[in-house]
Amino acid sequence: MTTSPEAGTHPVDLSLMRQTAQILLDPDAAPDALPPGAAELDTLTRTLRGHLELLVPEVEMATGRFRKDNIPRHCALACVGEVRGRLRVQPRPGLNGAAAHARRLARVLTALCDHYEVLHALLAKEEESDDDHS
Repeated sequence: MTTSPEAGTHPVDLSLMRQTAQILLDPDAAPDALPPGAAELDTLTRTLRGHLELLVPEVEMATGRFRKDNIPRHCALACVGEVRGRLRVQPRPGLNGAAAHARRLARVLTALCDHYEVLHALLAKEEESDDDHS
């Protein structure tokens, strides 16, 4: 579990978020497993949405600690925009439409987890550099 550097924010469990996404993104990991049924797919989709809603403000908070011309900051904010778009979209009718929507949420969650890790690694490196100069 990763804890945000800002006091009072929720801990972010990137491992759990990635595991949830992988259920939908890696069918080869369990080749004998059946695709999720409607009830399980609904639960996974709601879980993915919850993860995204938790992670977006954490990523936005981290981007605020970088200069406006910082490339990782721009990439992370572009991903946040993509997340917001995906959260607004309603799935097409039927199980196939719901599954495709859930996979899109899983992919954008994985990308947002990557951005969170990059930003926090850069912040840690920056803090370490500041400590060396003190």
